[in-house]
Amino acid sequence: MNAERFWSLIESARSSVAESGELFDEALLDLLVACPPQEILEYAERFDDIHDALYRWDVWAAAYLIGGGCSDDSFMDFRAGVIALGRDWYERVTVDPDSLADHPAVVAAAATCDHEAVFYEDVNYMAEGAFTRLTGDPDAFYGAWAEYRSAERRNSATAGTGEDFDFDDADEMRRRLPRLSRLSFDSRES
Repeated sequence: MNAERFWSLIESARSSVAESGELFDEALLDLLVACPPQEILEYAERFDDIHDALYRWDVWAAAYLIGGGCSDDSFMDFRAGVIALGRDWYERVTVDPDSLADHPAVVAAAATCDHEAVFYEDVNYMAEGAFTRLTGDPDAFYGAWAEYRSAERRNSATAGTGEDFDFDDADEMRRRLPRLSRLSFDSRES
């Protein structure tokens, strides 16, 4: 699946949410279930690539500020949430994670100290959910995925993670992510 098709599915799900009010993950799942199994596997592969590209210290620092801390598992959910925000926000975050300080959900979350903004665990499991719904077998995806990955014999190239730094160093966080730090730290000091 090319990037255009992947983002088309994401944007279609987002449009469905705006029109119907259903949850993003349910809208995306409905779209994936309408795809042939091969395309669901291709979606999973593209999702992994796009998700992995966000595995960087600066993005993790943004998640740490927004979430009031961020474990390994939570960082997976945060990256899925960034993807769920759509291509525009994803691209903005890949260039400058501090740009999330402009996202309305992040601004609102900072005002209320809601640390759930952007974190979206269920988006990590859309391909598995689609296979389960199609086959009725909760394990169907894993066999198909193993066979698909074996046939592809693909080596995933991962981008660099950037420079590690101390997320608990407020001065360092303010230097690296000034806008998110203002939102986050200001909301905690209120």
